[in-house]
Amino acid sequence: MTKIQWKGVFPAVTTKLKPDFSLDEAAIRDGLERLIANGVAGVVLMGMVGENASLSPEEKLEVLRIGKETVAGRVPVISGLAETSSERAIAFAKKAEQIGVDGLMVFPGLTYKSDARETVAFYRSVAQASGLQILLYNNPRGYGVDLTPDLLVEMLEEPNIVAIKEESYDTTRVTDLLARFGTRLNVVCGVDDLIVESAALGAQAWVSGMANALPKESVRLLELANSGDFASARKLYQALIALFHLDTHVKLVQYIKLAENVIAGYPETVKPPRLPLVGEERERTLAIVRKTLADLKALG
Repeated sequence: MTKIQWKGVFPAVTTKLKPDFSLDEAAIRDGLERLIANGVAGVVLMGMVGENASLSPEEKLEVLRIGKETVAGRVPVISGLAETSSERAIAFAKKAEQIGVDGLMVFPGLTYKSDARETVAFYRSVAQASGLQILLYNNPRGYGVDLTPDLLVEMLEEPNIVAIKEESYDTTRVTDLLARFGTRLNVVCGVDDLIVESAALGAQAWVSGMANALPKESVRLLELANSGDFASARKLYQALIALFHLDTHVKLVQYIKLAENVIAGYPETVKPPRLPLVGEERERTLAIVRKTLADLKALG
């Protein structure tokens, strides 16, 4: 296992699919090569953008095998873990460790809104199931469970819980976490359209959806912010912001895959019940992608 340095851009990698919804191995491999070539710090396989909950158990493990083999140790490989029960989550954590991934991004238990005691017990049981580094996934809007600083105190008794993907849409949480836990817990931005704000407050890593479409520009944006060059960062951020807003929508998977298709030619296939974008919504999204590319070109 590679020790993860929680700095830089970690794309939540789209899972490329063929028209029949089977895994498109060639596209998955090519997409990973493209991300690495453009300077990402690591890759997160099968997050929300990777349609984790839509994949079969066998497909999930196959994505990890493909990813681990393709990346070949050049950057850390983190697997999303999104399961409906503690039993399944523990089993997946063990299988992921056997495949050789470097860390897990752990969603709350799906379909059930756990209370504080249940949430702590769930995360601790997953952490104890393997030696993998754990990135907590905090998205209370999406999953109804908020990993507050008070809840984290007990979770951090598990030494391999080392980072939190902060997606509460409240930037004050970044400061609260850093003030309370210091270097014990790495705070990772999980919202594309809050990245410069989060970096200004001390977050040095970013799990990004739209970095799939524009990895080079995303890496550059975080580098500028982390170096303190906020004048340059703001200019680039303003060119990207309309595209980044799409990362916060319920259809972010469709939006990101369409942007990838336009920019890099990858398939935009999504698994039902998701459906490809059509009509005015598709044209609106394409217009945002095209304007973003034009604005980036104007920036030079």
